[in-house]
Amino acid sequence: MFARIETVSFQGVEVTPIDVQVQISPGLPNFIIVGLADKAVGESKERVRAALNALALALPSKRITVNLAPADVQKEGTHYDLPIAVGLLVSMGVIPQDAIEGLVALGELGLDGAIAPVSGALPAAIYASSVGKGLICPEACGGEAAWAGDLNIIAPNHLLSLINHFKGTQVLSAPEAILEDDSKEIHLDMRDIKGQETAKRALEVAAAGGHHMLMWGPPGSGKSMLASRLSSILPPLTPEEALEVTMIHSLAGQLSEGRLLRTRPFRDPHHSATMPALIGGGIKAGPGEISLAHHGVLFLDELPEFARSTLEALRQPVESGRAVVSRANAHYVYPARIQLMAAMNPCRCGYLSDPERSCSRAPKCALDYQSRISGPLFDRIDIHIDVPEVKAQDLHQPATGETSETIRARVIHARNIQKARFESEGSEISLNAHAEGQLLEKIVNLSLEDRTFLETASERFKLSARGYARVLRVARTIADLANSKTIQKEHLGEALSYRMMTYGGGTSATSSPRSVQYNR
Repeated sequence: MFARIETVSFQGVEVTPIDVQVQISPGLPNFIIVGLADKAVGESKERVRAALNALALALPSKRITVNLAPADVQKEGTHYDLPIAVGLLVSMGVIPQDAIEGLVALGELGLDGAIAPVSGALPAAIYASSVGKGLICPEACGGEAAWAGDLNIIAPNHLLSLINHFKGTQVLSAPEAILEDDSKEIHLDMRDIKGQETAKRALEVAAAGGHHMLMWGPPGSGKSMLASRLSSILPPLTPEEALEVTMIHSLAGQLSEGRLLRTRPFRDPHHSATMPALIGGGIKAGPGEISLAHHGVLFLDELPEFARSTLEALRQPVESGRAVVSRANAHYVYPARIQLMAAMNPCRCGYLSDPERSCSRAPKCALDYQSRISGPLFDRIDIHIDVPEVKAQDLHQPATGETSETIRARVIHARNIQKARFESEGSEISLNAHAEGQLLEKIVNLSLEDRTFLETASERFKLSARGYARVLRVARTIADLANSKTIQKEHLGEALSYRMMTYGGGTSATSSPRSVQYNR
């Protein structure tokens, strides 16, 4: 008695088909699972045995062998329970083999036969749809899987319901695709921010071009408040982006009731986060915060307080847009096209520029504090902005700034300009922040006078080659916001100002944070 059914294994966001082969043969009673299974998969036999007993179905007193092929692929997770149980039911003659032909199954079994939700239902459904197969998944994952497209989805909540469905005594209705409920969303508005006009302008430029941004200022100046409102001026997710974001959250098991996400992620991990938590990894090599923020915002508050090794691990994903988790026998790749927002104090006490409150160790305390962040990481951030302290009299003034809706309209218009430009160049990117090489030269096209101006400024402020390119990208975004087809000198000047910061009266390019001059 032999049966087989297909399931999947997850290697990052890639889905690998797994052939679940179940054989009941004569021999001493035994239940063996082979095929490089981890402990969770090995324990599956006990959950399957208990679930079948709950249905008054005893396993035969024979040798039961479950092979998960290919045998050299690591099998992890509890979603193998359901395909193993279905394979056993076919081998025992409870379900006909032809009933499960062309189906991919995944789900965790309870001891009473209930089918519990598992992570990865959406990627599994997308795979099943791509190969023209149907899907068996838990009822709680049905709404998530339904977004994969037009495919046959069977979503039972109990093993008995699945058996009755195949026998024709019960018909399971197809699940409906459901959206994230945004009725409880807290709507933050840029109008709430009083003062900080320069910072709000820089935030708009960052949103329009997808640029990374660092805010520097004393405690309580509004850095976190500004960062939390970036999402309110970003355009909504496109259907393709929403599917990508939902798929990553599905793999991480962080979807609420299997709903499709439609708001851009905003992740703000604590500074005690470890490297696997931020980049990805752990026992099961799952996605980290940087991948969970894909197509959204990753906000790192108190940047120097993060572990040095954790911050250094950000350098490659921020540049490439993907996080690679390496293991001895496999590499897991997760998308990580994020917009990095960071905030920090100028020194440990935070009041470096205030002679009345700064400590007696200045400026050495500031140099020590800055040294926790390497120059190459600073250099990868497009926009650096000083966020000064807000005076009490400003806080009592009524809010008169623009609303997020108004700013968002300008951001969307600028992004549409960029998208049309890159499409005309035959490029797949859609934001200025991602342009490089010959493509960047094409979209910039400076006049001789403006190029000389930029070269002079670069020499004066010792900009690196990366810093030079980032100035060009930001200038292109500023021009797009101004509906200018060409980059003007004022656009370059504003972009250069975002590479400069003032610390206690001294001004320096942020390509080399340790070269800051302090004037007390």
